[in-house]
Amino acid sequence: MPIEYKKNQAIFRDMASVDEAEGLLEWLQGKPGARVDLGACTHLHPANLQVLMAARCRIATWPLDEQLRVWLEAALKSD
Repeated sequence: MPIEYKKNQAIFRDMASVDEAEGLLEWLQGKPGARVDLGACTHLHPANLQVLMAARCRIATWPLDEQLRVWLEAALKSD
């Protein structure tokens, strides 16, 4: 399962495809204070990125993959 939903945290594993975007959106809409763990994420479909950008949720753990981390930090970090 690419995204595991805990009480207040979504944990991404491996590749998160477009198929996960709708479920992620619905879960985040019901969890306004939710955090996201991207540590084990190796690929994030742009649809999921758009959901994360719109939700403006907190990132608990950034991806271990350096290139993916840089790309996602640029898109998701708010100053």
